[in-house]
Amino acid sequence: MSGRTQEPHWEAELRMLRQEIQELRAEQQAMASSINQLVTTFRQLATHLGIAAEPYGAKKPSDRDLPGFA
Repeated sequence: MSGRTQEPHWEAELRMLRQEIQELRAEQQAMASSINQLVTTFRQLATHLGIAAEPYGAKKPSDRDLPGFA
């Protein structure tokens, strides 16, 4: 028996696992926020460098022939 008020071992393990899950969820949320910031930064850089144009969308088909295709 371990933990507070002599709780059974499995209850202590369950409590620790729940706490670990909460910590992992908090880390996932922080990572998702960081990824969103990276995406925003890359979009701004791409737009600034002329690599891409806002808003992102499907390109219109061009009338010119592609090289190497008949």
